[in-house]
Amino acid sequence: MRTTLTHWLRLCSAFPSINQPDAWHTRLITAYSESQRAYHSLQHLDECLSACDVARQLGVLQAPDEVELALWLHDAIYDPKRSDNESQSAALAVELLGKTEQSQRVADLIMLTSGHQPSSGPDDAWMIDIDLAIFAKPMPRVLEYERQIRFEFAWVEEAVYRVKRREILIEFATRPRLYLTDFFHMQHEPVAKQNLHTLIAVLNAGTSPQ
Repeated sequence: MRTTLTHWLRLCSAFPSINQPDAWHTRLITAYSESQRAYHSLQHLDECLSACDVARQLGVLQAPDEVELALWLHDAIYDPKRSDNESQSAALAVELLGKTEQSQRVADLIMLTSGHQPSSGPDDAWMIDIDLAIFAKPMPRVLEYERQIRFEFAWVEEAVYRVKRREILIEFATRPRLYLTDFFHMQHEPVAKQNLHTLIAVLNAGTSPQ
């Protein structure tokens, strides 16, 4: 697992202002293990951090430590009934690093996972693509992801859920370019688009992902 204390402490060594990193790790692991989560969990965090490692190895990130920290924090606050999860998670960057330009950059990266549209940051595209990497996973994982999202929104009536969920998936599927980095676009775009169309077809058929 990429979410171990060893990995976290190695990252924290790049941020001298972090106090009590062990306690912060416990706090984050506890948060990602909350009962209302199915997709926005340690599994998703682990997948994001593994993708970040690939980007590090490619040498394409301008501020790899900031991107990795943003990924650790990006779903730390998650309640499917709220609309301010990203801003609440972004606030943790200031709590963790203090009110600095660096914490603002990390917070800005976290906020990208709300609308998945880049701003002016040099690593914006990578942050977005890593968060959306789930769509390019093998189909069994994609179907598992879809079941996990349904679990998190179990309080939404089925007919309403299908309409709203279809709208979200169609918006991603019809983007001229789902992935913004050349690496993700070349390596994963065709599979991701096909997977999205499969998920839409499942919703249109009125069945549940198996």
